Formats: sequence, structure tokens, C-alpha cells
Amino acid sequence: MAAALAGEHGPLPSDLIATSVFWIHHGTRLAGGDTTYLNQYVLVRLGGSFGGCAFEAGELAPEVCRDYSGQPLDVLLREAPRPLRIAALDAYLAHARPHRVAAEEGDAEPATLPSGTPETRARARDAAIAGLLDVEDGATVGLIGVVNPLVAAIRERGGEPLPCDFNLRQTQWGDPVTDDMHDVLDRADAVVATGMTLSNGSFDTILERCRHRGIPLIVYAQSGSAVARAFLGSGVTALSAEPFPFSQFSAEETVLYRYRTAAGAAA
Repeated sequence: MAAALAGEHGPLPSDLIATSVFWIHHGTRLAGGDTTYLNQYVLVRLGGSFGGCAFEAGELAPEVCRDYSGQPLDVLLREAPRPLRIAALDAYLAHARPHRVAAEEGDAEPATLPSGTPETRARARDAAIAGLLDVEDGATVGLIGVVNPLVAAIRERGGEPLPCDFNLRQTQWGDPVTDDMHDVLDRADAVVATGMTLSNGSFDTILERCRHRGIPLIVYAQSGSAVARAFLGSGVTALSAEPFPFSQFSAEETVLYRYRTAAGAAA
């Protein structure tokens, strides 16, 4: 954040305008599941880029759209509530280097999600995320931020999920879901974490623990995908970056971008 404000990653944020701020609240229940996911996002439009960040219920009110739309970007980076700061930083870093440009330069692999139902698109997305795992059969995989199709995709890759989430108590198949992130980080052979960890402040802890233990950290990010990208090779070994519009907001083909470090290479 400090480096961005100093213009070390692109133009000075004080010279840029956050054209629009969006506040989105939606619910989803996938066919065959018994969980209704309730998600809230704040989005920032900066020129040709969007930045996004999920937040907990009640953490931000829709009035942020009125208060921050049209403001200089540095105002958001300095003064806004944390999820909006992350969304603004995400928009800034994506503006400086869009994911599509990283793909054109060979640093990211685009993965097209097919058109279709929410279930079809969720399975394709989570298979793409799990494809970043390079673990032996039976390896324990900490999953911090649980969605059921990703639990299934990890099992299909041979991993044994250790689900952790603040809002769920069990998976679709009855697996217990803990809210103790530290227990998962101590036991896992690899960790898959959602970009929302940037929003709730747990990302720093996860990053430090995976660095200390020398285990892979894969981030799947709708929230702060360009922010998580900045940590590739510095604790993050692989990243599934999904810029807006996120898969659940479209029935048409959309693209996510998979990044790997040399240590995180996978099939």
C-alpha cells in the first residue's frame, strides 16, 4: 500500500480518479447443495480496470458508493475502510498491469470458464484452482475459505482437505469445518486460501506461516487478485486470479488467469 501511494508500481494514485464504487450483496445455493452462500463485494472502477474485495455482512454500508465514487484514488487508499482500500489497491495494480497483459507476456495462463449454469461454471473454476496443486496422494490441503466444489476438486487431485471457514460448520458431504486457522496452518502439507483473507486481515498470518514451514500457498482470488499477485515468489507459490466480472455474475464465457512460480509448477 505504501509503495503504491509512493508511485512505485505506476502513476501516483493522487493523479487518478476512482470513477465508480459499487456495493454488491448476493446469495447463491448451488444445485444439490444445502448451503446458501451470502456474499458481499465492494468494487472500484479505475479507467479500464476493476478492483474487488469481499467483506463480512454489515462491515460496509451502501453509502460508500456515494462517499468515494469520483474521489482521487489516494483518498481511498489512505482513508477508506479496509475492504475498500484493498479493492482500490487491486484496481490500481490491475490498471498498472492488467492480467490479460501478463498472459500476453507469458507470465499467466488464461483459463476460459465455459458458458452455462452456475454449477457448470463453479466446477470449471474450482477444477482450474485445484489444478494449481502439486501434491502427493493423501497430502493434507488446508482450505481457508470453503466452497463445496473446491473441496471436491481437491479430492479429485488426490488431496485430503482440511476445511476452515468463519461462516460454515460442515461441507456438503458432512466434513467438519473448523474456524481455527492456526490448527490448519500447523497440520497442512499445502494451503489453498481465498483472496478474502486480504479483507479480513488474516493473509499476513497465512503468508508468514507458509513461508516459515516452507509449504506451498495457493491463493484463489476474486478479492484482491492483483494484490495477491504482488506476493508471487515471496510466499505465494501459485494464484488463480479472477478479475471482475466474477464467474457467478455471468452465464457467458469468462476468463481467469493462473500464475505459478517455479516451485509451484503443476499440470
